[in-house]
This record gives sequence, C-alpha cells and structure tokens, in this order.
Amino acid sequence: MKREYPDHPIVGVLAMVRRAGSLLIVQRARPPSAGRWGFPGGVQELGETVFEAARRELAEETAVDAVPVGSLPVFDIIRPDGQGRIRSHWTLVPVLCDWRRGDGTASDEVLDLRWIGPGAIAASGLDVLPDLERLAGMAFDGPVR
Repeated sequence: MKREYPDHPIVGVLAMVRRAGSLLIVQRARPPSAGRWGFPGGVQELGETVFEAARRELAEETAVDAVPVGSLPVFDIIRPDGQGRIRSHWTLVPVLCDWRRGDGTASDEVLDLRWIGPGAIAASGLDVLPDLERLAGMAFDGPVR
C-alpha cells in the first residue's frame, strides 16, 4: 500500500482511550508526524473492523488494553502536492475506547506517552497534531452509535 501518491484513500483508526477523566496520547516516532503528539492508531487491515483495528494498534503501540465503545465523526486529511496531485489521502475513524488495563509502554512507533485531561492539552505546550484538541473535547460526550 502506497502512503504517498496512493491509488485510493487509506483508512486509519485513532484509539481514543478514556481513563478517569484523562485520555492517552502518544508522541509519534516515525514520519510524517515524528515528534508530534496524537492518539495511538494506524492503518486498518483487510478483513478487520475499525474496532478491531483500533484495539490492535493500541496494543501494538502502547501495550494498553481497552474496549472500543463507539466512534466519533470520521474525517479526511487530503494533502495535494505543488502540482495539484494528491500526495496523501487518509480517511480517519476516531474510535472511542474505555480503558481496561495497562499504564502504557512506548514502542518503536512511540517516543513517549501520557495520560492527559482534554482541557489540559492547550496549556501543555506539546506539539500536537491537528484535530487532537477538538477530538479530545468530544471524547467524554459519548460515542456516535
């Protein structure tokens, strides 16, 4: 699957894990978002539901176990190049999850991780990915079913 100049949109999942009023965020280790903070997640695999993908990616990246309970509105990130060709197109599905166990351990895809309250993101000074703060604000309103 080509991530740059793809033939079709790539479906990605974001695992938004809630625990005691906080959310799990990770500092990405790999391009294109290396060093920036966002939700754990990755590419949905063939034959896998978005809930299964979110749970798998969460476990692979952080060793945290959580139960998917719903999804938030899907959004697209489309990035053209200077000639108007589509350099990347991601369709992202934010999956709301309730924490079960594990405090989190960084993996080869994650430099660092932390649990943070949605209202503390803006004041944290972290270099966050677009939509992180907006999505975090929706995390405790409940899933879309």
